[in-house]
Amino acid sequence: MDTRPQSAEDELSAIIASAAKQQLLDAAYGLWRQRYRLDTIACRPTAEEIRINRTLTPEQFGAKYRWEREHAHEGPMFGYVKRAHPRADDQAIRQAIITAVKFEDEYNKHFDWNGDFWDCVVRAVAQAARIYPDYLETTYRDARNDLAYYMK
Repeated sequence: MDTRPQSAEDELSAIIASAAKQQLLDAAYGLWRQRYRLDTIACRPTAEEIRINRTLTPEQFGAKYRWEREHAHEGPMFGYVKRAHPRADDQAIRQAIITAVKFEDEYNKHFDWNGDFWDCVVRAVAQAARIYPDYLETTYRDARNDLAYYMK
């Protein structure tokens, strides 16, 4: 087994190749889940962006965060999904990214830690799945794991 560290481009290519095996909607969600890793690989944010972020008030940072989510389909995420699905229509890619962000928002909104933690996670994703029923079961599983990780 090769234990040499992967280059950034190799790691990015592996993530994209994995997403390419999924249908467009699931690929967009899977790449959205990994956005922080993808940004790190792509050297984002830059040192200048980090410096600026450190000067923002909580209100300014919240506004920036909301803007980035609302415009995710216009940023680097579009390129990642396009690399995974190069033959997909650009509008379909944008819509898949918008849907992925809204799906994540929905299950986060429904999370209420009132009872057994895992049951609360499952319930939140199930409620979001009623609104966003077109994902594969593996994507709902990933959503549960993602929600559990961030809410713990």
